[in-house]
Amino acid sequence: MVMSPQPARMQGQAEPRRINIFGSTGSVGLNTLDLIRRNRADFTIGALTANSSVDALAAQAKEFGPELAVLADESGYQALKSALAGTGVKAAAGPSGMILAAEMPADWALAAIVGAAGLEPTLRAMKNTASIGLANKECLVSAGDLFMNEIKRTSTTLLPVDSEHSAIFQVLDFEHLDQVERIVLTASGGPFRQWPLERLEQATRAQALDHPNWDMGAKITIDSATMMNKGLELIEAHYLFPVGAERIEVVVHPESIIHSFVEYIDSSILAQMGMPDMRTPIACALAWPERMNTPVPRLDLAAIGNLSFEAPDEVRFPALRLAREALQSGNGAPTIMNAANEIAVAAFIQDKLPYLNIARLVEDTIEAAAQRGVMRCPASLDDVLELDGTGRQLAREMMPGREG
Repeated sequence: MVMSPQPARMQGQAEPRRINIFGSTGSVGLNTLDLIRRNRADFTIGALTANSSVDALAAQAKEFGPELAVLADESGYQALKSALAGTGVKAAAGPSGMILAAEMPADWALAAIVGAAGLEPTLRAMKNTASIGLANKECLVSAGDLFMNEIKRTSTTLLPVDSEHSAIFQVLDFEHLDQVERIVLTASGGPFRQWPLERLEQATRAQALDHPNWDMGAKITIDSATMMNKGLELIEAHYLFPVGAERIEVVVHPESIIHSFVEYIDSSILAQMGMPDMRTPIACALAWPERMNTPVPRLDLAAIGNLSFEAPDEVRFPALRLAREALQSGNGAPTIMNAANEIAVAAFIQDKLPYLNIARLVEDTIEAAAQRGVMRCPASLDDVLELDGTGRQLAREMMPGREG
């Protein structure tokens, strides 16, 4: 079983666990470092990587003293090298630097690079890492079969970091999956949950980024607003928890207190609850199979008073339907969908695409890929990257007709 217990260094042991963090300056990386900062004796940092944030990465490197700090963007190399001069931290950049970080041995690595760019470093890291904390959705969405096959081949323990998948991981009986009636992912509904369709035509970037519950990076916050985030999580859950796609559902839960739940054939429902703070699921993966203290506020159900639920509206939020259809279609459809969504979200953030046209562009790109006969099930990393590139190119080609 992918997530079965394996020997690992535990909190409180004499020798600290060696950690590599891919995407250390993003929201998940920052929250992970916050937990490590509070438990410094239990961890040592091997590598920290960021995309282009020279100052933020340099500050982290000076505080935590990793062996290696890497920028994916080569243009920042000299600035990073200068900032780290005399610290003993080696600076690197570009693809070769990312490979160097991925090949550093570790007890635990966080895969938190946003987008398809996180796939190759994570696949490489598996070969030298005992446990992977997975926060990158695209690894499973774009390359689910390939990724899971590599997890099995390398005997790497895969630990979900998303709050929803962490919740399921904590309450799912992996030894008796035949007794699972259904898995239910909860969704906050995002900032536009109650907006009528006509108002959504005018939704702005600032409004989409104003999430009512979670503090996340821009891309994932926009995905939450369109509910594509939940669609990606549905595909992820299909690979992480093999009960069959037909037994995975989504329900909107605006309070974000129940992070997901599992219903069994005897009608029992087991749920994981907590305040909406990413440090809780990160801590679960970071300390697993033990638990660690966190500064997260404790849940006070009496103060909250009520928890509410509703069915997702796939007319106003078609991204959820698109994700389920892509999963059912297979043959590379999730890879194309993810690539198109990344292009569409980036265009929306740059005010080049209206909000409602995010999902429209994704759907049109999937249809164009099918019509042009480019769909195929990727069997290797090169296949995934090629198909991802095709999806991006198709989305860009169709962009002019979608600009508002």
